[in-house]
Amino acid sequence: MINVPETHYTKTDDGLSIAYQTLGDGPTDIVFVPTQHCIDMMWEEPSLARVLHRLARLGRLICLDYRGFGVSDPVPLGALPTPETWTDDTRVVLDAVDSQSAHIVCHGGSGFLGMLFAATYPERTNTLTLIDASARILRADDYPIGIPPHVVDRFAEFQNQLWGTAGHAAVWAPSRADDEAFRRWSSRFERASASPSLHAALSRWVVSLDLRAVLQTIRVPTLVMHHENGGIVRLDHGRYLADHIPGARLAVLPGGDYWFFTEGADAIVDQIEEFITGVPPVREPDRALATVMFTDIVSSTEQAARLGDKKWTDVLNLHDALVGRELDRHRGRKVNPTGDGMLATFDGPARAVRCAQSIIEAVRPLGLEVRAGLHTGEVELLGEDIGGIAVHIGQRVSALAGPGEVTVSSTVVDLVSGSGLEFDDRGEHELKGVPRPWRVYAVRT
Repeated sequence: MINVPETHYTKTDDGLSIAYQTLGDGPTDIVFVPTQHCIDMMWEEPSLARVLHRLARLGRLICLDYRGFGVSDPVPLGALPTPETWTDDTRVVLDAVDSQSAHIVCHGGSGFLGMLFAATYPERTNTLTLIDASARILRADDYPIGIPPHVVDRFAEFQNQLWGTAGHAAVWAPSRADDEAFRRWSSRFERASASPSLHAALSRWVVSLDLRAVLQTIRVPTLVMHHENGGIVRLDHGRYLADHIPGARLAVLPGGDYWFFTEGADAIVDQIEEFITGVPPVREPDRALATVMFTDIVSSTEQAARLGDKKWTDVLNLHDALVGRELDRHRGRKVNPTGDGMLATFDGPARAVRCAQSIIEAVRPLGLEVRAGLHTGEVELLGEDIGGIAVHIGQRVSALAGPGEVTVSSTVVDLVSGSGLEFDDRGEHELKGVPRPWRVYAVRT
């Protein structure tokens, strides 16, 4: 279960409401500014939430929606704020949370605002981290690494057509282009961040910016991180920043995703942690409360022998598609296949139980009987995989289910009280590799 901080508001000097959140209470403050802003939506994508929680372990994490974005007050499309005005929103939020200075971490287009803040308020900036940022977008005679204007125009038109649709995920994060749950979150995140008209206006605004004259005035420790194969902002832009910001260090990141939390995120946060703290990170397993679901096809070996390899492969492909559909419907996250079954996690046990029931019904027309088992407990987050005793309990509980049956641990039963789900007590069981007996229940159909 993801710990989501509460959203608060503070007022700017001209009376606008700026939304912000804080998480953690460490010895220092960290301001995180993504390239898209909707602080209420960030936490719904597990990979981004994981990065934010890691940053919050270094100190108090501060996130905000600049005016015009997310859940902050809107701005007129025909009169967008100046860079200085948008930058001042950071100062207003720092004042609201009684922060004297902070480490500024910016991604993409927000790097313009981070650089301007560090140059304007060096006494309030401990360090500056720029991820896939640039000092300028357009090509010029004295900036040959920029993008030609006609290419920028075509890309802006392409983006505007895709804005708020699932197809845009392939632009931001090619590594997750086939992840349907991620694609849906990405489209909702975009729509919540800015309307299509505001996005188009902001695209024109960003293209007009040129902060090259500001770079030499940045006198705070700066880390420039840039993807080696980035298709949106090429590595040359990162090299330019590192060459022109005094004392800046360049870290080249593998991969081509523009969104930094989707590919190699742990290694990226490791470098940020070492830059902020001055010491290499000690990697401890991340842990979170989750409901673990195991499914398994009953008598799969016999059916494979009866149908033959090709037909059985076709049936398995249909099975996987149906399971994936139900996981998407119930906000489940597929972790990995387990032979002829599936391991998935959920942020709510009642939803997980109903998903298991739906999977059983969905695959019956294929001539398959599936059993499922669930347990809720603290799991270790191991990149895209999970581990820990809760996973073992879920697996052992699932082995006790019969064809077409869903079995759950007593923890699940306790947590879904009042949900309308009913259970039959199957008694206590010694689960292999688990320290104590567990009471197991079958979901009543």
